[in-house]
Amino acid sequence: MEVIKTAIEGLVIIEPKVFKDARGYFFESFSQREFEEKVCPINFVQDNESMSSYGVMRGLHFQRPPYTQSKLVRCVKGAVLDVAVDIRKGSPTYGQHVAVELTEDNHRQFFIPKGFAHGFAVLSETAVFQYKCDEFYHPEADAGISILDESLGIDWRIPTDKAILSEKDTKHALLKEFETPFTA
Repeated sequence: MEVIKTAIEGLVIIEPKVFKDARGYFFESFSQREFEEKVCPINFVQDNESMSSYGVMRGLHFQRPPYTQSKLVRCVKGAVLDVAVDIRKGSPTYGQHVAVELTEDNHRQFFIPKGFAHGFAVLSETAVFQYKCDEFYHPEADAGISILDESLGIDWRIPTDKAILSEKDTKHALLKEFETPFTA
């Protein structure tokens, strides 16, 4: 696997080595040993999957301490624009984001450590999205910032009139109204 650093420390893109032949392809989607050698020590405890249609936007989610989560995400069908926003108070990149297109063809994965809000927008007709978490889901710690916060400067590549959000995701605060529980 190749690890590609981004403009924000800790956020990395992972490109697996894909072996293709007449039968199709094969790649190792996760190796604990290689991940720890090239990225960081981690113990994933939960895998999640969602299926969404074009225009669905999910996020920007995170879990509050003491149940913070790191995530390793990928799109196994279709295409999504995946985004992580730095919400660590005192960080030189606070409020900045990295956006990565994840598709079934590029097989890329995106690692989002603790201290970041995460979300994605579905760019294809449908998308199947998978992610590994290093902490179990705790509903009482579930939180988010507004996925439509214009101050973040995110181009979601979805026209606003085509965006589909859950009721919960329409109620998150803007970053400027948000009191972060994370520090750099």
